[in-house]
Amino acid sequence: AYWKEEPSFRQVIPMIEQPEVFVVPHFISEGYFTREIIPRELGLTGKTTLRNSRQFHYCDPVGIHPSMTTLLLEKATDLLPDGISRAETALIIAGHGTKLNKNSAEAIKTQVEKLRAADSNFAEIAASYMEEEPLLSDWKKIVDAPHVVVIPFFISDGLHTVEDIPGLLGIEKLSPERKTVYQFKNRSLQYDSALGNDSRIVEIVFHQVDRFIEQNLSSHS
Repeated sequence: AYWKEEPSFRQVIPMIEQPEVFVVPHFISEGYFTREIIPRELGLTGKTTLRNSRQFHYCDPVGIHPSMTTLLLEKATDLLPDGISRAETALIIAGHGTKLNKNSAEAIKTQVEKLRAADSNFAEIAASYMEEEPLLSDWKKIVDAPHVVVIPFFISDGLHTVEDIPGLLGIEKLSPERKTVYQFKNRSLQYDSALGNDSRIVEIVFHQVDRFIEQNLSSHS
């Protein structure tokens, strides 16, 4: 179900026949849409809502699942070219950021803290944003390592990840090759596609359902 496409959130309800429904927001973080729009459009009043003898369980968005930290680390490591180690590489988690909603950047800050605590051996790990400091356009000042990997913490590719962020990073022409190394004088940079493009996100959707059952439906069979 979609907000601006069909089937819409409201249209999808009559399409479902099962008596029990798990709703998993395919969003990168908590915010206006996950806390207000989706519950309003689906008529959800809490963790579990009873509607016409059917149960609707509202799970957490995929972006705040604990395994997202592992996924970020694996993607960043896979991106490194031969001969370049984590110890000489800075990892930047890129987001939109906005002063209008503090939750927009909160998920990324949380991931950066977890990555730092995980002793990942990257030289530096930092968060950077399109519209909030520290700005992506200042990436050369944010980290000092000779090699930099940037992973967009977005649910899918679009205008921001394909055009806006590469432009802010100084990439004149984005290569379709994932492991392309962009040179900036004595420093190099690699840029990945949106985190949500990874096929392992499908597993996280199901894991969010499992987590909901464990935390809220312990007697569920």
